[in-house]
Amino acid sequence: MAGARFDITTLGEIMLRLSVPPGTRLEIADQFDVHPGGAESNVVTLLARLGRRAAWCGALPDSPLGRLAANHMRMAGVNLDGVIWSPDGRMGTYYVEFATPPRAIQVVYDRADSCAARLTPEQVDWSQVLDTRVLHLTGITPALSTSCSRVITEAIERAKAAGITVSFDVNYRARLWDAGVAAGTLLPLMYELDLLFCSLNDAARLFHCQGDPEQMIGDLAQRTAARAVVMSVGEGGVIGWDGTSLTIWPLHKAPPRSTIKSSVLPAPPSPPAKDGSLPLSLRRMSCYRLC
Repeated sequence: MAGARFDITTLGEIMLRLSVPPGTRLEIADQFDVHPGGAESNVVTLLARLGRRAAWCGALPDSPLGRLAANHMRMAGVNLDGVIWSPDGRMGTYYVEFATPPRAIQVVYDRADSCAARLTPEQVDWSQVLDTRVLHLTGITPALSTSCSRVITEAIERAKAAGITVSFDVNYRARLWDAGVAAGTLLPLMYELDLLFCSLNDAARLFHCQGDPEQMIGDLAQRTAARAVVMSVGEGGVIGWDGTSLTIWPLHKAPPRSTIKSSVLPAPPSPPAKDGSLPLSLRRMSCYRLC
């Protein structure tokens, strides 16, 4: 949208990650490292650090924990004018126990009935959410509650009506909902989006796409009529389809720091080009991961 206040705005949940030192089990832990993070906040935090005008909208408890999460985003340069401060809600948390392969990382979630899960369309300042060039959403938020599903549905409808570019990351979370329910809810939201992100595994599990990655991304693009689709394929990097051509971005490994994404992400070695194409920046960002 021409003349918009922000390059990108997102709407979702941010949680607190409490992790124990490597080699320590959660059940005997006596200290935790605290890192705010969420799928949506991670995107705008990194883009703000790369010089983009970014905003995060969502609900936070009016408490020290809510202010902790807000302060981490503010320090990165993210605008928080669209935050709904709740006097009686709680902050979602998750606990992480790092491990050395072949043992898997252990994650315990405690996010039920958070402020974010209680969010309704009536609480959202839509003038703030829509004052942007790109609106970035994820499939995590509709899984939190019925009211959150309504929020995302209305956000997409309003953005399309206003001519705003809509970016959507499927980001399926099996601990939040069944694959069949997720597919039935997300597929209508994904129709005719400007930019769709979906992993190879999510495309197969939720939407039953089959074949090699090129076939799967083409199938997903046809089903959703999205203008551009970006698919992460593990060690193979990322592939993109814009309706006419296929592009492959190799995987770039960031310096070792953490195997769980958080809002405190190192900048990629070659920042996305500031050529006016924010969707291009988003696609390139998906090529980076933490070791």
